Amino acid sequence: MAVKEMSEEILLRYIQLLDNNRPLIVGIDGLGGSGKTTIVKKIKQELINKNYEVVSFHLDDHIVERNKRYETGHEEWYEYYYLQWDVKSLKANLFEPLHSRYDTISLFYYDKFTDLTSIKKMEIKKGSIVLIEGIFLQRPEWVKFYDFIIFLDCLQEVRYGRVLKRDSYIGDYRARLGKYQRRYWLAEKYYMDVIDPIKNADLVYKT
Repeated sequence: MAVKEMSEEILLRYIQLLDNNRPLIVGIDGLGGSGKTTIVKKIKQELINKNYEVVSFHLDDHIVERNKRYETGHEEWYEYYYLQWDVKSLKANLFEPLHSRYDTISLFYYDKFTDLTSIKKMEIKKGSIVLIEGIFLQRPEWVKFYDFIIFLDCLQEVRYGRVLKRDSYIGDYRARLGKYQRRYWLAEKYYMDVIDPIKNADLVYKT
C-alpha cells in the first residue's frame, strides 16, 4: 500500500469522525528501524497538499532525562519500555487534551544535547489531523485515544540492519549490537508478545 493509499484511509476515518470539534488522532506504530519517521513525513505532506491541517508528534521528542531511564536498578529492556517515557504524563498532557478538544496543549520536550526537558505549547486547530509517531504506541494507557492505528511491519533482518548502521552515536558496531541486544530488542519482543500490536492495529503496512 502506497503512502497515497494510507493517506486516503486516514481521510476516510476523518470523514467518519462524529465529533468534528476535535482532531482525528492517528497512531503510526512500529518497531525500531521500520521507517516510521519517513512514512509520517510523507503522509503529512500528502495531507497538507490536499489542504488539511496536520500536526505531527514524534514520541522520541518526549522522553525523560537520562537519570530516570538509565542505571535505575532495573534490567535495561525494562528501562526502555517502562521508563523511557513518562506514560502517565503523556496521557494527561497529550492524549487526553487532544481527545477533549483543547485548542492548545503543553508538552515536555527533551533536549538530547543538554539532557533537559522544557515545556512547549502547541496549537491544535479544530478539524485537524494529528499524527503520533513512535514505538510502543499501543500501550493500554494510550490505545483508547486513537481513532486509527497504522502498524508498520518490517522484516526483522531489515530493521536490525538499519538501526545498527544508523545509530553510530552509541559507539562502534560491537557497542551498538550489545546495546540493542540488552535493551531495545528485548523490549520490542516484550511489546510484541504482550500487546500484539499487529493484531490490534486498524491497518498493517509492510515496509
